[in-house]
Amino acid sequence: MKRFPLLILLGTGFAMLGAARAAERNIIFFVTDDESPTLGCYGDPVAVTPNVDRLAKDGVVFLNAFATTASCSASRSVILSGLHNHKNGQYGHQHHFHKFASFQNVVSLALPRVLANAGYRTAQIGKYHVAPEEVYRFETYLQGNSRSTVELAEKCRAFIGDEKDSRPFFLYFGTSDPHRGGGTDNGSPLELKPNLFGNKPDRGSFPGISEVFFDPDRVPIPPFLPDTPETRSELAQYYQSCSRIDQGLGRLIEILKKYGLYDKTLIVFTSDHGMAFSGAKTTVYEGGLRVPFVVRNPYESNRGIRSSALISHIDITPSLLDFGGGLDPATNGPKNWVDPDKYWNQRGEALKENRDGGYDFRSYHGKSWISILGKPNAEHWNSVFASHTFHEIQMYYPMRVVRDKRFKLIWNIASGLPYPFASDLWAASSWQGQYKKGLSAPYGKKTVGQYIHRPPFELYDIYSDPNEGENLASRPEFQEVLREYQQKLKAFQKEMEDPWIMKWEYE
Repeated sequence: MKRFPLLILLGTGFAMLGAARAAERNIIFFVTDDESPTLGCYGDPVAVTPNVDRLAKDGVVFLNAFATTASCSASRSVILSGLHNHKNGQYGHQHHFHKFASFQNVVSLALPRVLANAGYRTAQIGKYHVAPEEVYRFETYLQGNSRSTVELAEKCRAFIGDEKDSRPFFLYFGTSDPHRGGGTDNGSPLELKPNLFGNKPDRGSFPGISEVFFDPDRVPIPPFLPDTPETRSELAQYYQSCSRIDQGLGRLIEILKKYGLYDKTLIVFTSDHGMAFSGAKTTVYEGGLRVPFVVRNPYESNRGIRSSALISHIDITPSLLDFGGGLDPATNGPKNWVDPDKYWNQRGEALKENRDGGYDFRSYHGKSWISILGKPNAEHWNSVFASHTFHEIQMYYPMRVVRDKRFKLIWNIASGLPYPFASDLWAASSWQGQYKKGLSAPYGKKTVGQYIHRPPFELYDIYSDPNEGENLASRPEFQEVLREYQQKLKAFQKEMEDPWIMKWEYE
């Protein structure tokens, strides 16, 4: 009997020894697919997201975090390169016949590459959706159902707890939730059936998941959507998918704590862009670009912060590299920068291809936010910039955006064309329900016709009109503001080497 306390002490000692050996400054980057800030920590009244909410209370919630484009592949290339699409070259979807890809020379700035060069072991699981693979290469690729986040987390257990490798780890964890998919809910009483958003039909569940079901009558309606039965039924499915994401995050945190790594791991939670509804995804409106962004830095003592600083997805790669000690402040690029031309010449690959588009891949467009994580009143950017050109390859509709905390200017470069729809958004019951009523039918703050046919410029007073209800671009008293923000947009395009800058004069 007297031996048990000794055994307990020995067991505790071994556990503490394992924790002490665990590498410091690990990174988990958790990115969801088509999720708006519909989380409890953002004040959403119905969201069931206890794990990300707890993370937020022990970290920082960025209230003004923005994607640069509301399209999956294009956005992920920005996340993983720290460069806008018009410079990294990935203008649209990587998969199927679209086949967009980044320039090969982005290899010198790509997140998994530069973290590996900074001494990290790297792994990816879930949704990937960028190209070329050699540019965005991880050392380890883990497999799992990207709709079943608890399963995904369990597939990461061995990688996270690997005590044979003394290097810190970087885990890129990508869900396919809450992207549309899985067919329609045939049990719905509506004529136009809601999409399942990856949920199992007939109230089924994924392994390890306690599915949360939502009452369509109680879901909040975002201002860019119409309050219709079709919209409500789809939002109920969307919220269910979001709650599944949260449970996967919770399991990851359990695993980190088991191995004594929770207080040695930076966790970033965000989405590639906003929810998959017309008015959000594929647009540059607030519903498309505004994303959830929660960061817990265990080495930052000041926590529980709600920051209003403007941050952008271009900031992610330099921030994570900064956390890992690999960012050169003199160049705003990697300390261990690899000459991309030498890299490809040594490999004997892509020797006759256009590897760089004429660009020098030495510095990031973004800048690190690591130093402001404990500063609730700190600022980051005065303005953020967005650049959208394609979603699917047949959806050419370039848009450029400059936004600060007062005004937002959208330049619809192809405004003479009807706005193109992603195939899943066109088929959505929430859209079709209004489209069938005609061009004058209301759709959020606009009509169906206004959504499809857009003017060259849209100017919004974000401070007084955060839901972008009134376009000020044609009003005489705002012409000076319009010209000022047009000049800001041109300056951004010139600085970031955007080829579409020629459209100011050419068309």
